[in-house]
Amino acid sequence: MNRTKVDEEEYWHSSKFKAFTFDDDDDELSQLKESKRAVNSLRDIVDDDDDDLERVSWSGEPVGRRSRLGSFQSLSDALSDIPPKSFAPELRRPKGEYKDYSSDWSLSDTVRRLQKGKVCSLERFRSLQDKLQLLEEAVSIHDGNVITAVLIFLKRTLSKEILFRELEVRQVALRHLIHFLKEIGDQKMLLDLFRYLDRTEELALSQYQEHLSIQDPEKRKEFLKSCIGLPFSVEDVAHIQDHYTLLERQIIIEVNDRHLESSGQTEIFRKHPRKASILNMPLVTTLFYSCFYHYTEPEGTFSSPINLKKTFKIPDKQYVLTALAARAKLRAWQDVDALFTTKNWLGYTKKRAPIGFHRVVEILHKNNAPVQVLQEYIRLVEDVDTKLNLATKFKCHDVVIETYRDLKDRQQLVAYRDKVDKASAEEEKIDSILSNLQIRWKN
Repeated sequence: MNRTKVDEEEYWHSSKFKAFTFDDDDDELSQLKESKRAVNSLRDIVDDDDDDLERVSWSGEPVGRRSRLGSFQSLSDALSDIPPKSFAPELRRPKGEYKDYSSDWSLSDTVRRLQKGKVCSLERFRSLQDKLQLLEEAVSIHDGNVITAVLIFLKRTLSKEILFRELEVRQVALRHLIHFLKEIGDQKMLLDLFRYLDRTEELALSQYQEHLSIQDPEKRKEFLKSCIGLPFSVEDVAHIQDHYTLLERQIIIEVNDRHLESSGQTEIFRKHPRKASILNMPLVTTLFYSCFYHYTEPEGTFSSPINLKKTFKIPDKQYVLTALAARAKLRAWQDVDALFTTKNWLGYTKKRAPIGFHRVVEILHKNNAPVQVLQEYIRLVEDVDTKLNLATKFKCHDVVIETYRDLKDRQQLVAYRDKVDKASAEEEKIDSILSNLQIRWKN
């Protein structure tokens, strides 16, 4: 690639000219290890989602499902929850292994050695043209580790302005650099790069990511408030606003509940001490906490489950699932019953479950609900096969027997008679039904 004299002079005046040596204590890979440890420490703040792993393909294109901003946690995950991986071949080795060192390798030989993970010096590539040819050779073999190794070298020895300018027209290498900077947590250079590229939304997301490093809840809240004005899409601005509002609520709830727990005057906190702070938890976790500790509170309080549902527009299915899990864990069966009881305009009551009663039964069983409670909800399952499967699985004999009776299935009743205890109430019930069926058939 030919360069004008002006370009060459700009390079010589702006390049850092720091040699790429094996003995440099402040090498990029050491920084990488330290930065990766810092990135890994942020994972305790948000939940991992193994489905959101991001990989780099042979072409350098990041592949895999990209998290959308569908929840506060997914937004954080999309920015921070990236698995550790090897970035580049080992560039530093003990001096005793340098015996095969040579400064006469061609570009192709150098890249091939990097690809095999062998000792290789890049310091002889001093001119801008040589460095760019080395990068292009690395890209041509479609090896992400080699591309990243060369980018580390260029990052060390070129000014940011020249590096950004050259990578802007080399999209594969640019994607690798962006991914690498996210991995090592070089937020400053990443922000500079996005500004140079005029990628405003990515710039905003990178700035938003900084909230993860703020430990003080009040300071984090104020930082999130300042992020609302960043150039996000309309949809994402709404999520940032909700994130701010959620943390604001959590701070209020945390202060109040810490006082209630320490005073020892509230029964729920005495029987079930809190296992962790509610601060910085996802919305669903906050809702579960609210349904567990504050279920009966009026809607006007910040910790009320209904207040959370309305404020954050939580769908009915999600609300019912969360409330059911929380109240079942407390074995509050009357609350469970009330959760599914509705009245019509005539005052008649009926059971209704937006999540389906088969799921209700599974959750109740998971929380060790007694057979009497399970049977009540299994009877509400409309599909006969599903009802029989659940009743059989959880040994709700009465439901199985009643279902076969309603089906007038004598053969199944006889077969099921062998599965219940001898001389039990269930056996007597089956015998009575079989006797009645026999009489009806004779008549």
